Amino acid sequence: MSRTVVTGGRPVAGRPAARRHGMPAWLWHTLVIAAILVIIYPVVWMIGTSFKPAAEIVSSTRPWPVSPTLRNYPQGWAGNPGVTFGQFFLNSAIVSAAAVAGNLLACSLAAFAFARLRFRARRYLFPIVIVTLLMPYHVLIVPQYAIFRELGWVNTFWPLIVPKFLATDAFFIFLMVQFMRGIPGQLDEAARLDGCGPYRTYWYIVLPLARPALITSAIFTFIWTWNDFFTQLIYLNDTSKFTVPVGLSLFVDQAGFSSYGPMMAMAVLSVAPIFLFFLAFQRFLVEGVAASGLKG
Repeated sequence: MSRTVVTGGRPVAGRPAARRHGMPAWLWHTLVIAAILVIIYPVVWMIGTSFKPAAEIVSSTRPWPVSPTLRNYPQGWAGNPGVTFGQFFLNSAIVSAAAVAGNLLACSLAAFAFARLRFRARRYLFPIVIVTLLMPYHVLIVPQYAIFRELGWVNTFWPLIVPKFLATDAFFIFLMVQFMRGIPGQLDEAARLDGCGPYRTYWYIVLPLARPALITSAIFTFIWTWNDFFTQLIYLNDTSKFTVPVGLSLFVDQAGFSSYGPMMAMAVLSVAPIFLFFLAFQRFLVEGVAASGLKG
């Protein structure tokens, strides 16, 4: 049975979108498959290289190993003397978990104030927050480093965690504001009649309804913090405090010699938490982005 689509008052037989735009379906599918192969090739190469012997990595250009070996994984996990790669995973987990908690708490409070409360400076403060999205991050590195050095926080996790509890990520404030503005205002009035103040309204009414936006913020915060290399490289000096991205750089020494096999093996393991985190919450991610009105 063929489908019909009514367009401009005239029924048109249903057909693939690619064919309606003058492109054959087989050509459209070929282009999509080619684009997917280009995108996933680096991942396939990384996984294949993690199972290659050292000699084969240098001599072979194939993404898959001819003589596979598991030796790269224990070698990479052993890391430097006295510090295993497991320590880097633990450090990344601590920093990422604290960053997620800080962003969810601070950004949701700031978003609630901008979206649901009425105060005199709101119309000026929110545009200022949005303007900070346009400011290059590297402009803030020097003054931030000077402040944290005076506080004695260099070579600790505090510079990576404390700013998250101060609502410094304007993107997540904007995302939550967009979502909270869609929550009916009658709920706030009903809560006020029941004796709830702003904080109880935030905690018992708005926050549970904003779960999709909170989960979206948690996913992005976790991924960005776990993959962050530049900030963590600046503030962390001791090897025992390195996170996963900084720990991967240890496989390249100052003479330029690289242990590609162990490095690729640990890179594969470092991607696993991100993949599992995204896989567990992808439904909420799509729901949160759609409900917040964000578009690619």
